Amino acid sequence: MKKLLLSIIALVATFAVKAQWVNDPVNNTFIVNTSADAGEIYLSTNQNTGDTYMQWMSFVGGNGWSPNLQRLNFAGEPQWGENGIHIAAHQFSSMSEGVSMTTTTDGGVVSCFAVYDGYTYAVKINPDGTFPWGEQGVQLFGGLGFSRTEIVATDDGGIWALGFDYSNLYLQYVNEALGPVVTISDNTGLKCMFGQLTLGTDNKVFVTYEKVGNGMYTNKSIYVAGYNPDGTQFSPETLLMAEQTFQSTYIHYAISDGMGGGYIYIWHPALGNFNTYVFHYNQNGVSTIMDTNGIPVHSFDGNNLYISASATVDPDSHDIILFYEQTDDYSQSQCKLYMNRITSYGERLWDEGILVLDNGTTPCGGLNIDAYQYGGGFAVTYFKGLNQTSGSQATVEAQGFNMEGTTTWSTQMCSNTYGKTGCEESTGYHGGQNIISWVNNEVGGLYGQNIGQKGEMGDVEPPTPPTPCYAPTNFQGEYVYTQEMYGPMLSWDAPETTPLHYNLYCEETKEVIEIDAEYTSYFMEMNPGDYIFQLTAVYDNCESDYAMTPNGDDYVLIEVTSVPEVGYEEIVNIVAIYNINGQLVNAKNVNELNQGMFIIKGVTTSGKTVTRKIVR
Repeated sequence: MKKLLLSIIALVATFAVKAQWVNDPVNNTFIVNTSADAGEIYLSTNQNTGDTYMQWMSFVGGNGWSPNLQRLNFAGEPQWGENGIHIAAHQFSSMSEGVSMTTTTDGGVVSCFAVYDGYTYAVKINPDGTFPWGEQGVQLFGGLGFSRTEIVATDDGGIWALGFDYSNLYLQYVNEALGPVVTISDNTGLKCMFGQLTLGTDNKVFVTYEKVGNGMYTNKSIYVAGYNPDGTQFSPETLLMAEQTFQSTYIHYAISDGMGGGYIYIWHPALGNFNTYVFHYNQNGVSTIMDTNGIPVHSFDGNNLYISASATVDPDSHDIILFYEQTDDYSQSQCKLYMNRITSYGERLWDEGILVLDNGTTPCGGLNIDAYQYGGGFAVTYFKGLNQTSGSQATVEAQGFNMEGTTTWSTQMCSNTYGKTGCEESTGYHGGQNIISWVNNEVGGLYGQNIGQKGEMGDVEPPTPPTPCYAPTNFQGEYVYTQEMYGPMLSWDAPETTPLHYNLYCEETKEVIEIDAEYTSYFMEMNPGDYIFQLTAVYDNCESDYAMTPNGDDYVLIEVTSVPEVGYEEIVNIVAIYNINGQLVNAKNVNELNQGMFIIKGVTTSGKTVTRKIVR
């Protein structure tokens, strides 16, 4: 009966509360009643429905420091009444054990938390305020893992959940039924802790986690491993960050790279003064940054610290862009905000960073950064303090940038300087708008504001979806040779739409070869060695993702050995004819060829497939 009554209240309140996004920095959108001490604010927008869910923790409700939720439609109108929905079926501690929240692809929201009795639960709420997993939710990890839990939504309405007990990590896939519990531990006596999740392909998940020693100052290293929904491991444990020694409380963060892999970043002082370091792994869980110390956002600087980073990933280049604070080492009283851009192979593109704000010795914070929905730029939001004595007395500011780091707009989102407790994360851009929120920590109340890709508030202009940037398919390669020449022969199928040209990347030579769009194969002579090739299609406004092989890889590895053909046999059946550049020639036999040099792929009298060079 309680569930039904709660649903009716939520439905009635839907018609009573009619706030919506405003275009006024003085009067921001009221979202829901909260106490003045509310905090731990999480936001998540459903990409399919446009609804945004907000979760905050407070002591309201009499069951400890417990979660509350509100749902907004795209226009910013609260859907669950002026008080939202309070998760009341559990008793919580008086301090946070760590909470998390995400929207699910079927339109709902999942809140995950540890409770007073030492167990971890996941509660799902449908858009109409009902509880499909029950008001208590489902108990995770078989009763293990009493600490902070991370979750990530899967493509089928479920989630992956990850918890730990300060010794081991526990991973579980949750949908209509609970998947098996996976225990991640270390057999050398180190503790596995502080895990993060990124979703891979086919609802697989990558777990990044820290191996930690004992004590406040301790040794730390960071690893990644990949798991299937059935609990089996598809990617082995791989080292990302080599062992460092620093405070155990500084932990890493993870973000998807949009290609099935992810980035992690962490700030720590182990290599000198505090700096933020970046690492990357691909869709196979393989590290692509060879320096296991990571790539710093700034060169070593003994006078300053580079901390408190937030990150986003550009959907076109798949580079990570970080927004972070520089403060002085001596008194930590200054506030300068910078941003930098780093590729998946560890190239730092903006040297020592681009200055966004110099606030002198006045505090600032609440840093968030979000790429535009279809690429082409990004925006930062932050709290700008107004005096040196109170960091919470601040306005809320936003700036937009293109991908060269040039400012394109600047907007004050909130000009009121009352004390604010900011959200843990922004929603990211969906339908052209990004959302942040905060609690008025003087009188209470959760407020929020949307911001568009042109810096507008209130009614935002939706972005125009780009023409699909189709990649080539069926990317393959082989080593071909004769007694006179040898090298890789690559081939692929053209994408659905004709590109301007193809880009062929060779990792070892750092070469980018531009291939005319009319060709779908390429040959080159190369010295002996192992070569990795990747292929994209280039259009007017974008470059595609890497072409996939029939095995699901985004690269082709070819070993060039220069070994000549042994036991020469005559070709009796021609399979294909290529010119010297590797382009397929429209001819069925050598008699149809013009003068020049050609590569013949054919079958010999014994049935062996060979490739040879001929001159006409």
